[in-house]
Amino acid sequence: MMYREAQGVSTGFCGLHYVRKQIMAHYTAEVLWLQSEQDFLSNRYSRKHLLRFDGGVKVAGSSSPHVVPLPMSDAAAIDPEEAFVASLSSCHMLWFLSIAAKHKFCVDRYSDAAVGVMGNNAEGKMAMLTVTLKPEIQFSGERVPTPQQIENMHHDAHEECFIANSVRTEVICEPVYFPS
Repeated sequence: MMYREAQGVSTGFCGLHYVRKQIMAHYTAEVLWLQSEQDFLSNRYSRKHLLRFDGGVKVAGSSSPHVVPLPMSDAAAIDPEEAFVASLSSCHMLWFLSIAAKHKFCVDRYSDAAVGVMGNNAEGKMAMLTVTLKPEIQFSGERVPTPQQIENMHHDAHEECFIANSVRTEVICEPVYFPS
């Protein structure tokens, strides 16, 4: 497959079919790691690095202590697995808020304690097998959604989420309901 970008349109040939896709936007992230005179060749070096995003935010990154033991990992920094889970959770939340506003439901608070589970996939490769979202949402106003309406909005948010549409990981949503 070969694609060429020109003025927001990606074109190319895929097999015998001509492909034309609209490009919505480009996103950038810079990852910087420096050796700092560590014992690199013996594999005993810090995995701590810097993640820099196009808006200017800088975040400390590292490997997960579950993957690379301390002190080579930094437990206080965000690891790729946590970023993956947070990305799915954040995307779902943003779509949920948009859908709730469209339906005139006022959301006062949205909190999610999302959990990702790593394991071997069907090909025997280590992968994020599932991400379970556990959103707790507080509504106010005259129009408060029913549990079924909340389920429908979560379903629609999942269907629209760009990140969920981009991964093979199973994403499960288990909303936490507050008593009326």
